[in-house]
Formats: sequence, structure tokens, C-alpha cells
Amino acid sequence: MTSQVVMDIIKPLLHLAFLVIFIGVSCESSALQGQSLDSQKAPKPNIILILADDLGFGDLSSAGHPSSSSPVLDRLASQGRFLTNSYVTSPICSPSRASLLTGRYQPRTGVYPGVFIPDNVFGLPHNETTLAEVLKGQGYRTSIIGKWHLGVGRNLEYLPTHHGFDEYLGIPYSHDMCPCLKCFPNNQPCFDTCWEEDVSCPLFSNASIVEQPADLTSLTTRYVDGALRFINRAAKDKKPFFLYLPFHQVHHPQFASRKFHGRSPRGRFGDALAELDWAVGEVMDFVRNLGIEKDTVVWFTSDNGPSLTRHDRGGCAGPLRCGKGTTWEGGVRVPTFVVWPGHIKPGRSHALCSTLEVVPTLARLAGASVGNLTLDGVDLMKVLLNPDAKSPREFLAMYPESPHPEDGPSAVYHGGFKAHFFTEGNDLSDADNYDPMCPSKHRKTRHDPPLLYDLLRDPGERYDLAGQTEYQSLLATMEDWRTSHMKAMTWMPPQTLKVDKFVQPCCTRSNCQPFPACCNCPRKDLEEEEEELGHQYGSGECGKEETNNIKKCSFF
Repeated sequence: MTSQVVMDIIKPLLHLAFLVIFIGVSCESSALQGQSLDSQKAPKPNIILILADDLGFGDLSSAGHPSSSSPVLDRLASQGRFLTNSYVTSPICSPSRASLLTGRYQPRTGVYPGVFIPDNVFGLPHNETTLAEVLKGQGYRTSIIGKWHLGVGRNLEYLPTHHGFDEYLGIPYSHDMCPCLKCFPNNQPCFDTCWEEDVSCPLFSNASIVEQPADLTSLTTRYVDGALRFINRAAKDKKPFFLYLPFHQVHHPQFASRKFHGRSPRGRFGDALAELDWAVGEVMDFVRNLGIEKDTVVWFTSDNGPSLTRHDRGGCAGPLRCGKGTTWEGGVRVPTFVVWPGHIKPGRSHALCSTLEVVPTLARLAGASVGNLTLDGVDLMKVLLNPDAKSPREFLAMYPESPHPEDGPSAVYHGGFKAHFFTEGNDLSDADNYDPMCPSKHRKTRHDPPLLYDLLRDPGERYDLAGQTEYQSLLATMEDWRTSHMKAMTWMPPQTLKVDKFVQPCCTRSNCQPFPACCNCPRKDLEEEEEELGHQYGSGECGKEETNNIKKCSFF
């Protein structure tokens, strides 16, 4: 047998062997990739969800703001997937936060109209399933440190510990819903108007008020300390953890500790932003030092657009129109990025998405099934892993501050387009705004045909395309979807309407006199009361005495 004949026999066999090996490697690679995301045996990643308050699309230095300093957030954004077309579901706080934690539009949760205030009787309904509850079912330790703003209740029954969180440290609503006492070192004033007729801001540890009024100048440091302790305990016990960090910055009145006060050329807003940036850096450095950075997913976003009413002490929407309180882009498009070293490659995605996607996406990573829940969010992992992937979300509804079943969503998104069916101004976007569409002087207005904008070419929403022939089919598609959406939407009765001033959190008792001044318990007073009751402050033991169902427990 000649060598040529041998080669003629062997060559096809070599090709076949190579093909078998190639297919085997490819299948193994695909299997491993699938296992890393879907297998129940794969390690469950730790999850840190960071929520800024009133941070605008143009506020970070990486967004081009000339005087902001946010090096930590800028670096994080560059290390993960930056989502340029990421939205909240409402231009104000409580309904946006409800959607973030439940994956559902606010009509379903009843968190409307407006926001929860200190004397609200109700909160986020207990039949709602939060991300914390989903993850807890998968063996996660769960903690929230920061601003809750989804209700307190007459008997504290709406606090986070009744919604799947093992631990809670924070002020349960916006810090301007209390008297403004001190925002900067040396008892410097807050340079703002606050709610002077309500109780001073309570700082809760689980179901205990540990300080009232809360000291804003040390608050962020205490939040960071609490976060590091929680992470350390979970890592030591080798347990996956879910840490929800809804910071108060940069909501008005801005505040900062001595380390950051007076340091920013952007003034008090810049000081508050710098402290937020530092806090995130402290948490990330700790995760890195523990060696669990590659095992931890970090999702950063904001609850709505910037408040513009305080002019130079407000936020910045960048190129976007209007701000907080409106369904224009400045009120609802927010800076968002997701970081997971070794899994999510750095880059940008222009895919349409919203905070509704947080629950189904993170549930999948944790190996949890959410098939039994009625969710409005979609799994975003394809977009996070591949910046060129098409968004799984085809349409997005945008609801206003005070939605109504007959009106439905004010705006609808589809691809790169947005149609406004209603517009309404809000003084949170500045009563003196040069744009007549932004302040409350622009009353609720129905648009027929809807205003239509190509957001990829016109993010500032300046050029209405509704009158052009080539867009009529697109408008009809968006109108049809909106009609179907309205028919399918279930409306929970509104939960923000019933109030009682004696429901406000009080460290003494709710019917004390003179109210609300009698509800002041500085931390020193609480320590002395613990000693009088025979309990060591800081021991982790709760006293037997309860007033207004608030246990007298230690801070840490």
C-alpha cells in the first residue's frame, strides 16, 4: 500500500476526529455557560442593589458634569454593563421603589397616588412578593440599609422586616419629611424647607427606634458600618447575601459629614454626591478585600430623575427634558449599570429596559423560579452578557405621579421611540423652569394624536414626529399595545390616602404630649433608658417593655 493511499484513507478520519473534538468542546463550553447561570448546583452569587435618591442622568462626572466628583461610581460604571436606556416606572419615589422590589407596575401594588408620608396608615401590601422574599427562599441572608419609603404602619407592620428582610437599619422615608435640624457639622443648617409639623426623623434598627432625631451628619458612616458588618457575617458563614442599599443622597436637603462638607466646587449637592460615592467605594473595597468580588453582582440605579426645584442645589438631567415628577425623559430615565466581574464584560447597551427587570433577572441568577408570580419585568441576562443582544422588552408603560385607570399610562416606549398620550408638569421640575412643559403650570393635557419622539436621535424630546406619514403605522402599533395593556392591568386600591398623625413613628408613645416634640429621643437618652431597664446597650438583647409596639433594642 503506497503512502498516498494511506494518506487518502487517514485524511477523512482526521477531519472527522477534528469535527468530533470541535463539537465536543463547543457543547461543553455552552453547557458550562448555561450551568453558570441556570444550574441549581452553581454557586449563588451575592447581590448588592444600590439605589441613589433623585440622582439625575447628568449628575455623575462620567456623564460629563463639569464639577461633580464621583470617581468610584464612574469606575464601577466602566467595569460593567451601562444601560443607557434604563427607566423607572414612576417619576417619584414610593411607586418607583415598589416596582423595583416587586417587578410590578404600581397600579398592581396600590402604591399610588403620590408617595407614602409619615402619617400614612398603610404601606406596601403584604400580598406583594419582594425580591428579598424570593432570595430568602433560596437561602440568602437579606438586609436593607437606608431609605425604605414603602410604609411604616400603625403597628410597624409595613417595615422591611415584614417584607422578607432579615435586618433593617435606616430612616423609613425621605429625610425632608421631618424637621430640618442639622445637615452639616457644627450644627450648620440644612438650607432648605422641611416638614416642621411632623415628628423628627426616626432611625430604626429592625423594629426599634435607636435615635430620634437621626443625626444626618453621621448617618452615611453608620450605614456603611452596618453594611460591612452584614457582609462580613454572611461571608464568614459562607452564606449568599442580598444587600439592598437605598441611600438618602442626593435628595434634598443635602447633607454631609465633616469629611466631605465644603469640599466640592458643586456646593452642597456636590458634597452629598461625594459622600455617596465614598460610601459605595467603602462597600466595594470591603467586598474586594474579602475575595468575593467575582461572586458578587452589583446593580446600581436611581429611584427617579433629579429634583430641579432648588436650582443650583438640585440635580442635573443632562440632555434630557424636565426632571422629577414628570414623565418626560428627565424624570424617568436614570443612570444604571450592572457589574459582575468575570461574567459581565464592560460596555454599553442601548436596549430598552427598566427597574422592573431587577426581580426576574436576579431571581434567575439565584436559581429561583418566579413563574408563580404575575410580573411585569423580563429577564435581562442576555443584554447583560451581550451588549448587542436585542432587548427582551418590546414595550414599556410609563405611569404618572397620580395614575388613574381611565387614563392609563401617560407614555409608552417601543424600541427607540416614545409616545406621550398625556403630559403634566410638576414643580419638582422647577416652578420657574424655562421649558413650559416642566412646571405644574402645564396642567394635565391629553394628546391626540400622541406626541412621538425618536429617542435615539432626539433624547431631549424636542421634535415631535406624530404628524409625519411614515410614523403612522408605528403610532398605531403603540396605541394598540396601550389599549391591550390597560385592559389587562389589575388595579389595587390606592394605599397612600388614609392618614392619622398619631401613626407617625415615635420613640416614646404615639399619644404623648406635646406632640410631636415629645417624640425626641437622642441616642444618649435611649442608652440611659436601656440602663434603667437593666439592659446593656449594644448587647443585641431587646427589652421586654414596648411602647407603641416599638421594642427598645440596641443599635448594633
